[in-house]
Order: sequence, then structure tokens, then C-alpha cells
Amino acid sequence: MLTQSEARVSRHLRILCDAGLVQRLRRGQWVQYRATEEAEAASFVRGLLAHVDRRDPQLLRDTAATRAAAVASSAAGVGLRESRLGRALAAVAIGTGLAPPLDAVLLAGVAHPELLEAAARASRRCTLSVESRRAAQGARAFAAQRGFDCVVLQGSGATAAGRPGRARGGSLFDAGSVFDGVILDHPMASGEELAPVLESAARILAPAGRLWIFEPYESLEGSRARVVEHPLARIRRLLGAAGLVCERLSPVEADGEHVLAAFARPANRAQQSQRPLQAAGTPR
Repeated sequence: MLTQSEARVSRHLRILCDAGLVQRLRRGQWVQYRATEEAEAASFVRGLLAHVDRRDPQLLRDTAATRAAAVASSAAGVGLRESRLGRALAAVAIGTGLAPPLDAVLLAGVAHPELLEAAARASRRCTLSVESRRAAQGARAFAAQRGFDCVVLQGSGATAAGRPGRARGGSLFDAGSVFDGVILDHPMASGEELAPVLESAARILAPAGRLWIFEPYESLEGSRARVVEHPLARIRRLLGAAGLVCERLSPVEADGEHVLAAFARPANRAQQSQRPLQAAGTPR
């Protein structure tokens, strides 16, 4: 719509955010930007906008394109968009065990449809948990287009406060279901609020199960003035507090985004796999 690459637009938005002129807001799997509400910066922005020629041909074309895209999105629901980042994250998950023959896999969030397809291909039963009806519609359409099956539950998973949400028929975290794999794709909770989400996910993970979490790097950063804890150290600590051992943690960058990709397993299972094998005939 802007005839610019996603990476360039993301970079420009990041510069505006760093300058304090734009605010970045998380809305489920989406990110929204708006002009800052801070008085001095807002006054500066209003002054700049006052000098914009409302009759500028390029501005008129961009405005018309924006309105047309909004109408199309409203009519067709949310269309899931594939990306280089999504493909990279799916490769990380597949490389760390998201592969057949898993029995049941839960994917919470659908920011990257490549993870949904990877989960469905790897398991006999794939369950997707999303927060909105439009996201559920987009996921069902994507699955039908790609020819795989997945149960889509709306309103299930972790809320912004880190508490399990309510799905139709109850919360997925409280339903007693057990999964061989749990994938958290851009959880709504971030920072320290991520702790109860990880604890809930650990409770529904099978003893030999695997957990993947893909979290925006910036949501784990501390204050700009003083970094209290490094994001990699924070995610390891939060996983450990939830009874999980982080076996792989790496930043992934593509499309102008930075994501931390973590792979973990229940602590007891991870310790057993790391225990040295006793040689035959060796006295106990």
C-alpha cells in the first residue's frame, strides 16, 4: 500500500518511536502505532501536520489506498501473511523437534502462519488458540488453502494480564488437555507478565513434551535508561521459574524485526536426558 518494503517501514516507525513522536501498542498478534500523547511531543507533531498540504497528489493517493485496504480487510476478515521471519521461525521449531510423529500440538497465537502449518504437519492433532474472531477466520481460511486440518479455538490462551483466557467450553489451560508440543507465538503478555503464561503452558505439557516461545526482543528489554537484565537472561530465568529448562535460545532477525526464539523442555525430562549413561557391568 505504501509501495515500500516492510523492513523500511518498520525502520522508519522505529526511528519515530525512539524520537518519542509515535507510540507502539500491542493488540494481540498485531502492532498498532499512533501519535504520542505526551504534551510537548504531541504539540510538535501537530505543528508538523499543520504544514502538510492536504491536496498533495501523493497524500491523496495514499489516503485512498488506506481506505480501500481497510474496507477489503473488513469484508474478508484477517488474511494471514507469510514472511521471511515466519519461515525462519518455523525452521527453528522444526530443527528442534517440531516434526512427526507428535500426537498433539497447541499453538497459541498466529502471528506467523508458517508455525501453524509446521505444527499441523508435525502432529496428528493440531489446536490453535487465538483471541479474536477475525484471527480465527483467517486461520481457518489459511488451513483450507494449504490443505491441512487444525482445530481453531477463539478466546483461549493467555490474556494481556497473563491469566488463562476463556475459550468456548472453558479455558484450554484448565481443561486437563496434555500436549506433546506447545508453541507460544508472540504471547500477549510480555516482560515479567510472561511468567504465569509459561507456568500455565508447563502444566499442560507432557512429561516428554517440548515448548517453543517466539517473543519480540524489545518486549523483554528493560528501561532505555538502564538495562536491568539482558533479554536472554530474562527468558532463561522465566522458563526456569516455570519448571522448564531452556535448551536453545537465539535471536532471529528478518523483515526488520528481532525475535527471541527459545526451545525448552520440562526440567525433570531434560535432566534425565543429560544424565551420563552408566557403562554395562559398572558397579552401582
